[in-house]
Amino acid sequence: MAIPENVSEEAQALEMRTAQGRVSWLARIMQALRQDPRWWFAVILLLLVLTAIFAPLLSPYPPLQYYPAITAQGPSAAHPLGTDALGRDQLSRIIYGTRISLLVGVATILLGGVCGTLLGILAAYFKGWVDQLITMIVDALLSFPSLILALAIAAALGPSVLNLVIALAVVRIPIYARIARGQTLQTVALDYITAATVSGTPTWKILLRHILPNITSPLLVQATLSLSFAILDESLLSFLGLGAQPPTPEWGAMINDAKTYLTSDPWMLLGPTLAIVLVVLSLNLLGDAVRDRLDPRDAARVIAPLEQ
Repeated sequence: MAIPENVSEEAQALEMRTAQGRVSWLARIMQALRQDPRWWFAVILLLLVLTAIFAPLLSPYPPLQYYPAITAQGPSAAHPLGTDALGRDQLSRIIYGTRISLLVGVATILLGGVCGTLLGILAAYFKGWVDQLITMIVDALLSFPSLILALAIAAALGPSVLNLVIALAVVRIPIYARIARGQTLQTVALDYITAATVSGTPTWKILLRHILPNITSPLLVQATLSLSFAILDESLLSFLGLGAQPPTPEWGAMINDAKTYLTSDPWMLLGPTLAIVLVVLSLNLLGDAVRDRLDPRDAARVIAPLEQ
């Protein structure tokens, strides 16, 4: 049975449009990278995520395997970053430590961001005693230094990764709550929100379909910037023994183990320290790029369409 010519032409046209879409998408990415080199740090973060996912394939040795004959050995061909005081391969432990640092950082931002955003939206939308109660709770949390509060919560709950996530998330709830409340107060004053309320639209639908999408940009920027501080705080609390417990590989705990050998074997600090610096620096610069990209008031940084 012969295929009609019009069907063949339509298929060819669809294939051409798909190919042009792929080229245009790639061209826009390359244009963004040329105009703002900070977007290259997104590539570094992607590599770190892939490292965490495929750690068993990338790790040259088991991270918990002891080699008593090569304890505190310097960098070599077999162990590029050396071994620790128990003869464990430093590079393998750093690779596996990427999993915990990224997992704790992302979980902290998700938990703190969701709870804070919900509280901020409810406070601004319902006003009255709801706003007063939530504002009082947020102000109470902000009255404590964030790191001291996280340290106290983690110490009270006990040392574990889950408790560390809870502690770091609690201290970030006020940040998202204040941003969400301010943005929601501006949004609820718009005419289409008033029209939706008068027309009898359910409250949950107004909050999810009309308000939340309009306050997402500043929350996304804050999440990108906060992720670096979450990973930094996680490493610090793990350094103090309140995070992942031995022998679990974690960057802060590795630095804690290496501090005893600071004068005799300073290279033991090099690997985990550089890993923390790389992640924090990449997230900070990427967060600045996201902020400039999503800020409608900074028109000079908005990338013009390719057609122009």
